[in-house]
Amino acid sequence: MKIKAAVVDKKGAKFDIRDDVELADMQADDLQIHMVATGICHSDEALRKGDAEIGYPIILGHEGSGIVEKVGPEVKDFKPGDHVILSFYGCGNCINCLKGKPTKCLNYAANNLSGVRPDGSAHFTENGHQVDDMFDQSSFTTATVVRERNAVKVPKDLDLRKLGPLGCGYVTGSGTVFNTLKPEPGSTIAVTGTGAVGLAAMMAGKISGCTKVIAIDRNDPRLELAKELGATHTINTNDQDMVKAIQDLTDGKGVDYIVDTTGATKVMEDAIQALAQGGVLAAIAVTANHIDVNTWNDLCPADRTIIGVNMGDSIPQVDIPRLIEFYKLGMFDFDKTEKFYDFDQINEANADSISGKTIKPVLIIDKDYKPGK
Repeated sequence: MKIKAAVVDKKGAKFDIRDDVELADMQADDLQIHMVATGICHSDEALRKGDAEIGYPIILGHEGSGIVEKVGPEVKDFKPGDHVILSFYGCGNCINCLKGKPTKCLNYAANNLSGVRPDGSAHFTENGHQVDDMFDQSSFTTATVVRERNAVKVPKDLDLRKLGPLGCGYVTGSGTVFNTLKPEPGSTIAVTGTGAVGLAAMMAGKISGCTKVIAIDRNDPRLELAKELGATHTINTNDQDMVKAIQDLTDGKGVDYIVDTTGATKVMEDAIQALAQGGVLAAIAVTANHIDVNTWNDLCPADRTIIGVNMGDSIPQVDIPRLIEFYKLGMFDFDKTEKFYDFDQINEANADSISGKTIKPVLIIDKDYKPGK
């Protein structure tokens, strides 16, 4: 089956939309998805420019939403016409998946970051040559084939164009708070970086009952949006020292939790110093940067912890419906971060994401889609 897809041929190349990409045949537990829309995530940019690498040529995208067109004979929970969000793939069989921790799947890299399906076959080819995939799916396409565990069913009365980023950015930020940090009501949290992931973490901190929710960035319009979405305080590091500002807001104690989404060396190192006694820093950015940590002076006497979190320790089939419920209640207004672009504007949308002009670009792949149908 021929599809249209945005291909990156080599490290640093722009997206090239082509209509001669061949989609693989379905396997027994596959769903064929008609793509409606997809978010652009900073992970896509990291892979495009080579900060992280799977292989080239590659079709990126992993925050897709769409409609099920066909199902394989072993699919039990989906049928044609279902509306779905796509997310990462956990094998379901390893010890960590069986413990309910698919982000710690022992086969995570092989399934999501190898560029091919779990059995080693290609999702996509072009002129007989393999084109790598991302997250066992790739959503920068007009259609894709995914495993049943890649998909999360969502209500048909919601606007599919808005929902795709729940599959990665929003579930990563919020899940880091809900599933990993689990802040106690009355505790304090700061988030460095007010992109989609950071704002999701910030909203989750508010929902969790943190009394101080501090948004940190260098972009005043984003900080204003953070206030609208629930930040109790903001810090602009262009004119404020982050550590001192946090200490001033917390009576010199520091914050209990910090989520770093910037990946910037100085920001991460300052975040450690801004932690309270027993505080935890979750460093979750896709970055090539490193930090310098003195384990005794920076961590031990203050009993501080630095952790890495993959995909918010989420179970997409549990966490995404939870976020949708918060959204319906007006507690998780993720769509205020989004801006729609036509599919053929992918390079413009990606550039706007990199520059910070747009927090969450969403590519509209099916222009004829009507919400609620």
